[in-house]
Amino acid sequence: MILYDTIPLPNGLTLTIWNDSREIAAKTNRVELVAQMDISFEPTFFSDGEDYDKLVRTVGPKGLFEYRKIRAFVKTSEQETIFQDLLAAFKENSLPYLSQDAFPRRFAIAKLRDIEQNWYQYRTIHDEEDQ
Repeated sequence: MILYDTIPLPNGLTLTIWNDSREIAAKTNRVELVAQMDISFEPTFFSDGEDYDKLVRTVGPKGLFEYRKIRAFVKTSEQETIFQDLLAAFKENSLPYLSQDAFPRRFAIAKLRDIEQNWYQYRTIHDEEDQ
């Protein structure tokens, strides 16, 4: 992946934009935009301290927000244009939401909900802690 841009957001978070495009055949590419952001979990995000403890015990003190958009079978000559289109659409549609002050809290609550609903995916993490 190649770091394309770093965007400081008004809510204090920093979004990194990566270009993970690659050639898949002669003169044909897979264009991939990856947006990532580390989000620190805070006890104040939860009304119940046990929820915060469960989240941190399961995934650690931070979570990784990640967004990926892929276009396959793009002509090499169109690769940069397609990447710019993906980036423009991401900025227009997602950046306002990610920039909100409430986004880190919403992300943490969604991560906890995922842990509770899909506990079996996180079981190995708990198993390793118990040993």
